[in-house]
Amino acid sequence: MTLRLGESTVEHLPGDVERPAYDRAAMRRGVVHLGIGAFHRAHQAAVFDDLLGRGDMRWGVRAASFRSPATRDAMAPQDGLYSLVVRDGAEERVRVIGAVADVLLAPENPSELVKALAAPETHLVTLTVTEKGYKLDPATGALIEADSDLASDLAVLHAPKTAPGFLVAALALRRERGLAPFTAISCDNLPENGRRLEAAVLAMAGRRDPVLRDWIAEKGAFPQTMVDRIVPATDAADIERLAARTGLLDRAMVKTEPFTQWVIEDRFAGERPDFEAVGVQVTADVAPWETAKLRLLNGAHSGIAYLGALAGIEFVDRFVMADTGSAFVEALWDEAEATLAPPAELDIAAYRRALMARFANAALGHRTRQIAMDGSQKLPQRLVASLVARQDRGLASPMTSLAIAAWMRWQAGRCDDGTRHAVDDPLADRTAAIWAAAADPDDAARRLLAIEAIFPPALAGSPAADEIAGWLGELVRNGAAATLAAAVRDQRP
Repeated sequence: MTLRLGESTVEHLPGDVERPAYDRAAMRRGVVHLGIGAFHRAHQAAVFDDLLGRGDMRWGVRAASFRSPATRDAMAPQDGLYSLVVRDGAEERVRVIGAVADVLLAPENPSELVKALAAPETHLVTLTVTEKGYKLDPATGALIEADSDLASDLAVLHAPKTAPGFLVAALALRRERGLAPFTAISCDNLPENGRRLEAAVLAMAGRRDPVLRDWIAEKGAFPQTMVDRIVPATDAADIERLAARTGLLDRAMVKTEPFTQWVIEDRFAGERPDFEAVGVQVTADVAPWETAKLRLLNGAHSGIAYLGALAGIEFVDRFVMADTGSAFVEALWDEAEATLAPPAELDIAAYRRALMARFANAALGHRTRQIAMDGSQKLPQRLVASLVARQDRGLASPMTSLAIAAWMRWQAGRCDDGTRHAVDDPLADRTAAIWAAAADPDDAARRLLAIEAIFPPALAGSPAADEIAGWLGELVRNGAAATLAAAVRDQRP
């Protein structure tokens, strides 16, 4: 029987596995993280582990999951320890992360999570709750009051259910106790993620107590951030492979690439770590970094996900290793790059080369279907923003339009080989109804373009709308592979 990774077994690891170089018993819990998943464990938790390794013991993490107990149940028997496996081609480096002290399951004990957030030693609250977790209407920016969990929190906050609800409940308690607010740092791939988080918290606080709202607005901080690291889902084969290498079973392991980046706006409410000492960029303006990442990395990922998955291509690396795939990505980037105003420190040409190399990293096993989730929440900032910016300049956007059309085709729930797939998207019921009612692909495209939570009204009836509808017809008639090949061929001189 293979031993489980934990405090009592970590000494059995091979010498080439890096392990915490600090006393975990001396670690204070200065960070609470909401929405723990693979991305946090591969990104922010590793940064806090670096800080602890430098001797600043204030930055241990208490984490919380809002739904599934899976992460808590995987980490608890391991005393919060887990392996970060960094893969680059044939090379693999394993590092045990010790920064996460424990994982709470919010629905089981909401008061314990509020207590953790309101603790005097908590200075930072980080979040990876996905776009859905902010409970904001993408079109209006207002709270989605029809959401049952949000409605519950708006009515009473003794047992919060949502991320904004927990933050407001804890901030109210901190104010009552004479404590300063914490700094709340969104780490989700959203434009102006800090402003969105602030808007959700202030709107909810204002409904509870206008004085509380004003106190948060004056003394709190919600910095903008940009995060970047590719973190594919871990599967059973990954766990078995790691156990064979280390001799210990680790059910909480995560795998990732060597590249990592975190850019944070210099806006904090109180104590903060020396982020710069561990490679985090603290800057006055995150927006140019954020826009470049959303439109280049994330935009390409979405295009790859829908075209690739429709065509039966399982992994990102296999898509870009094909001539048509890499040519599509480069043409898509050409369109997006024309909409950017990058900071002087960001060399776009070098960034594009690095992105293509990251996409081609076969060791990651990054599945197209994983990226295809929640597309209606992602398209506006990843692809639609580029399309609208180019349309305003009178520029055609064939590759961006094709990527959007591929998302539309994916919403129909059927791949090119006829197999059906589940559409994992908050608007899946609505898009399925549109496809069921549509007379033909052109009609489906027009109806989908009328969803204002995704597409601005100005897009309807525009040349870009015609282009999207045309591509959707091609995808339905000819399939993604043939349509992609023809699109790339037409782009070449």
